[in-house]
Amino acid sequence: MTGAAPRLRSPPRNGGVRHSPETARKKSPPPPPSSSAGGIWESAHFLKWTAADALRLPVRHPIPCVLAASLLFFMAVEYTLRMIPATSQPFDLGFAATAALHRGLAASPRLNTLLAGLNTVFVGMQTMYILWTWVIEGRPRSTIAALFMFTCRGILGYATQLPLPQGFLGSGADFPVGNVGFFLFFSGHVAASVIASQDMKRLQRCHLARLFDTLNALQILRLLTTRGHYTIDLAAGLAAGVLFDSIAGEYQISHKLNH
Repeated sequence: MTGAAPRLRSPPRNGGVRHSPETARKKSPPPPPSSSAGGIWESAHFLKWTAADALRLPVRHPIPCVLAASLLFFMAVEYTLRMIPATSQPFDLGFAATAALHRGLAASPRLNTLLAGLNTVFVGMQTMYILWTWVIEGRPRSTIAALFMFTCRGILGYATQLPLPQGFLGSGADFPVGNVGFFLFFSGHVAASVIASQDMKRLQRCHLARLFDTLNALQILRLLTTRGHYTIDLAAGLAAGVLFDSIAGEYQISHKLNH
C-alpha cells in the first residue's frame, strides 16, 4: 500500500491544554514600569495639580498649612538666632513668662511650702488612681504605662543630666519629699497625671479627667514658677504621658494575641 505516511502531531504543551490567543494575552504578566527618567516624570503626582487645587488647599487642609508656615518661620528663627554661650544658663521662655510669679513666691517662703505640699498631695492622687485601676478594677494599662514611662525617664534623665536652674525654690514638703536630687528631663509629675487622665477619659469619667487636667495645668505653672523644671521637661512630660499610655495599650493587645 503506497501513499504518504500520516503526520504525527506533537503533544500540546502545558499538560495538553491548549490556550486561545485571547487567554494567552490575559495571562501574560504586565510589562514592568519604565525606569527611565521620562517615565517617572510623566506619572509624577504634582503634574496633576491645578490652580484650583492650590487655592482650595488651605480650606481642605488647614492644619498642615499652618504647620508648613510654622516650619518656614522657625527655620528663619533658627538660622538667625544667636546661640546661648556655654557659660550661660539656658534661655527658657516659661521662666521669662513667670518671672513676676517667681519673685513673689521667693518673697513668701510659707506660700511656697504650702504649694509644695499641695503638689505632693496631687502626686499621691495620681499614684493612688493608677494603682487603683490595676489592684481594684483589674485594668493594668495605666500601671504598665507608668512603669514604661518612669523607666524611660530614668534612662534619659541619667543620660543627659541638666543643670539645676538658677533661682530654684525648693521645699522639704515637695515631692520627692526632703529636697533630694531628681532628674529634670522629663517631668514625671506631668506624665503620670496625663496617664491617669487618659484612663479617665476612656471610661467616660469626664469630671474627674477635667479635674486632673486642671490640677496638672496648675502643677505646670507652679513648676515653672519655682524653677523646678525647664519648659522642655514639662512639654516632654505631656507627650510622654500620651506616648506610654499608647504603648501600654499596644502591649496589652499583643500580649492577648500571643497568649
